[in-house]
Amino acid sequence: MFKKFTNACVTLMQRYLPDPFLFAVILTFIVLGLGIILTGQGLMDMVLHWSGGFWGLLGFSMQMTLVLVTGHTLANAPIVKKGLSSLGGVVKTPTQAIMTVTLISSIACWINWGFGLVIGALFAKELARQIEGVDYRLLIASAYSGFLVWHSGLSGSIPLKLATGGEDLVEVTGGSIAEAISTDLTIFSSFNLIIFLVILFTLPLLNKAMHPKGDAVVAVDPRLLEENDEDAVSGSKEMTPGDKMENSPVISMMIGIMGFAFIIYYFIKNGFRLNLNIVNFLFLFTGIVLHGNPRRFLDAVKNATKGTSGIIIQFPFYAGIMGMMTGISPEGLSLAGAISNWFVSISNQTTFPLFTFLSAGLVNFFVPSGGGQWAVQAPIMMPAGAELGVSATKTAMAIAWGDAWTNMIQPFWALPALGIAGLGARDIMGFCVVDLIYTGIIISCGLMFLG
Repeated sequence: MFKKFTNACVTLMQRYLPDPFLFAVILTFIVLGLGIILTGQGLMDMVLHWSGGFWGLLGFSMQMTLVLVTGHTLANAPIVKKGLSSLGGVVKTPTQAIMTVTLISSIACWINWGFGLVIGALFAKELARQIEGVDYRLLIASAYSGFLVWHSGLSGSIPLKLATGGEDLVEVTGGSIAEAISTDLTIFSSFNLIIFLVILFTLPLLNKAMHPKGDAVVAVDPRLLEENDEDAVSGSKEMTPGDKMENSPVISMMIGIMGFAFIIYYFIKNGFRLNLNIVNFLFLFTGIVLHGNPRRFLDAVKNATKGTSGIIIQFPFYAGIMGMMTGISPEGLSLAGAISNWFVSISNQTTFPLFTFLSAGLVNFFVPSGGGQWAVQAPIMMPAGAELGVSATKTAMAIAWGDAWTNMIQPFWALPALGIAGLGARDIMGFCVVDLIYTGIIISCGLMFLG
């Protein structure tokens, strides 16, 4: 029965899910129509919100492009390839591969989502090279499924905003939070850790159970996953002074020393606080050093950039969608606000965390950004939770879990992993739907009955 349900989800997604670019365009039209209907704004008003937000994610788009490029480039350094190969050699069977990549990706994403997103996809790709008979689609989906727990972990933007405190926190929460809230009450709270641990140890089993049998397995030819490692300059060709500079390890070592001087300084000053910039910085300069010379590094970068087209062209459309979701009518109502207010209106003290979670999941589908999600929902959900007697930490973490939950069926965050893997969204989303349903039940029960 479970296999039939999984196969139905996979078939449905492969048949009807459009390319992620078209998915973003369709979402654009849906939000445009809903904004006109639910907020009473005119067509041109919504178009202006769309155009006003369209370029709002340019900086983030570049960060995500570099997540893909620097992670992919680092993974193709000879010593890292050998390390991944050795680690993959411990795994012997297809189902072990599925479980291992799910577990490693989940732990890595809990530590830092950018790090985990890349490491999971790279490790999955290496396992596909070594393990015969493993379903490549499910392997990449399993690597991506670990991303579900990131907002409950050390890089979760919402709990970190609560821990920072300040006037901005007081303002965005409508005065319902007057001072900073320690991560002991959010990330390391009992209810959050229980939800995380249940998912951590059961999600690998769920993904294992989805592995197809016999002819239904979609494996990949390992030769198709090999990167072109040929040097641009042949050893038999007489090298010009420019060629010698490109193939000199001295330049790589010098700029690498400079980069690592800052990395060491950063960790001494800030502790193990990872963000996208320092993760990219670490991947970039480690890649430069480990490739040995600028020519090999640049060849690896050239290969890595082939998968960045989705991020470059789609993120502006999601920024436009976010602009329409948060665009305020003359009466002070936004589409995201209208959705949140409706969920508040049907809540009581017991169900409020559940409906906060569900509303956050719905809003995240159109505003796939933790910071954007918080800015939209905190002014509504936090005061409402306080009025109903729900703790601020429970409300905030319900928003955080909802923001991460529907990422399982939102191609926005999957694009870097898909770029590394060389797959399309429809290849993995059927499996992700099953993960979404299962984890939604776990998170909902945890938010309602724990803590």
